[in-house]
Amino acid sequence: MSVPSGNRSPATAAAAPDPSAETITLRELLRALDTAVVELIDAPAGDDVAVASVALVDSSDLTVETESQSPMQDLYLHVGVADADAVRWFDDVSGRARRHRPHAVMSKTAHESSAVQAAAHRAGVALVAVHPKARWDHVFPLVQRMLDRSRRGRGAPADPDLLATDTDLFGLAQIVAQNAGGMVSIEDAQSKVLAYSASDEAADELRALSILGREGPRDYLRTLQKWGVFDRLRESDEVIDVPAHEELATKRRLVVSIRQSTEDTSTAPRLLGSIWVQQGDAPFNPDAVDVLRGASAIAARIISRSLNAPSTEGLLVQRLFGARGGGVDVPSVASALNLPMSGAAAVVGFAPTGSESSTATGEFAGMGSMLRLHASSFSRHSVATVIGDRAYVLLPRYKSAAGVTAWTRQLVDQFEAKRSIVLRAAIAVPVPDLAQVAAARVEVDRVLDGTAATFPEGRVTTLAESRTAVLLGEILDLVGEHPELHDPRVDALYEYDRKHGSNLCESAETYLAEHGDVRNAAAALSVHPNTLRYRIRRVEVIIGIGLQDAADRLLFELQLAVHRRATPEKPPQG
Repeated sequence: MSVPSGNRSPATAAAAPDPSAETITLRELLRALDTAVVELIDAPAGDDVAVASVALVDSSDLTVETESQSPMQDLYLHVGVADADAVRWFDDVSGRARRHRPHAVMSKTAHESSAVQAAAHRAGVALVAVHPKARWDHVFPLVQRMLDRSRRGRGAPADPDLLATDTDLFGLAQIVAQNAGGMVSIEDAQSKVLAYSASDEAADELRALSILGREGPRDYLRTLQKWGVFDRLRESDEVIDVPAHEELATKRRLVVSIRQSTEDTSTAPRLLGSIWVQQGDAPFNPDAVDVLRGASAIAARIISRSLNAPSTEGLLVQRLFGARGGGVDVPSVASALNLPMSGAAAVVGFAPTGSESSTATGEFAGMGSMLRLHASSFSRHSVATVIGDRAYVLLPRYKSAAGVTAWTRQLVDQFEAKRSIVLRAAIAVPVPDLAQVAAARVEVDRVLDGTAATFPEGRVTTLAESRTAVLLGEILDLVGEHPELHDPRVDALYEYDRKHGSNLCESAETYLAEHGDVRNAAAALSVHPNTLRYRIRRVEVIIGIGLQDAADRLLFELQLAVHRRATPEKPPQG
């Protein structure tokens, strides 16, 4: 499930760093990731090697990479790679020229296998152990952010300025730690760590767990809830003093919310995250509260800017899907994103269900990295993006349409089971080439729009499978948008129901749905067949048409559907 980082073509992905460009060394990367997450086992070529690209791979990707003689990524994250596969891969790459070998590998089993350690040493590749409890979907984005930061220019200024315009979250965390005293973690609105300062021996277990991407102890979270910490973070900008808890072995903390202000005074500021400072062996600095207030404002600007201005790679992906103006040079984008130009592809779109779209959109929008990891486990060349309240995945060179459908169903089930978000998905397949990706996105949007009313039957579908619902929905929308196409005779029928408390409209709809079978329709309505016959005759009198005429019946059924689509409430019963 290889996930290359950066927007360079394979020909330059592992080339020697440009001397004029800012780079980050392995030593600096490990220091930034913290000893709670990583530990260097061996560095045959030293730990000052440059790291400018990263890929997350499993055992199947190692076989693919071995068959290629193209330059490799600088850093590989081995996810679920068996020791035997890792040894074989290290031995294969050891015979390559230096530029065709990675500089470092991160693995959760590096501590345990002497065979892997020996193979990495023979290959001249640095081996880094990742904490067994660390989550790859947490470590991988952290590494990416560090590499992005190095491309923009590394390090805090010699005289740290809290108001520096080029400060990023990692730099801000370090500056707050220096000025407030303590160890800093900056989290998003879902309590996922975005950046942190260096830890020391005074770090408690709660800090270690948060850096590893794990949830804090439930007893402590319940205590925070009991103390009203989370409510105060949502409702105010005050700095909250969270006392130490001896029984839970947590130390004193200061925390402040990160909120996006709005000019609309009737709307509460949007919660973007929080900044936590754990006290170490020394007390907080006297002005720690003021430092946190200033940091909160800066963090809000940084996070808002990142939300509104995705990375260069993110922009390319969104333009490939037809967003942000589209009009891409497909060969150039394919080269930048390391996508194959030939072979059919699949496009999958995901949307929260109608009942959850308003509450889940914010959380769903933050799941781009998680979706990308799942997609990459299925197709090593996949790309994913979130546009508005929908997510899209491109799967180049898929093996079978059935496989794409099975993977999509599995992913929908996982999101519901593990994250309590119920999704619908639409698949466009095959997509002949990358130039058709934007059109494929339009197709999946049509399906998601057209099948919303059929949920949960339409959890995962395609245009071919749901064409009737999609086309009928679009026809009804088209008719609904043009008042001159509305039949006033149907309005008269609804008006009659409103005035008399009757249900002639429902009776007519049921009659039509049963293809004019009075007995079946009457049974569905729980009325006597003669009662239904009387109602249908009354309908024909009011609207002035005969339901035995095919054209009248078609027009009437279409008009009823348009009215029902515009007014989903059921007519009054009578």
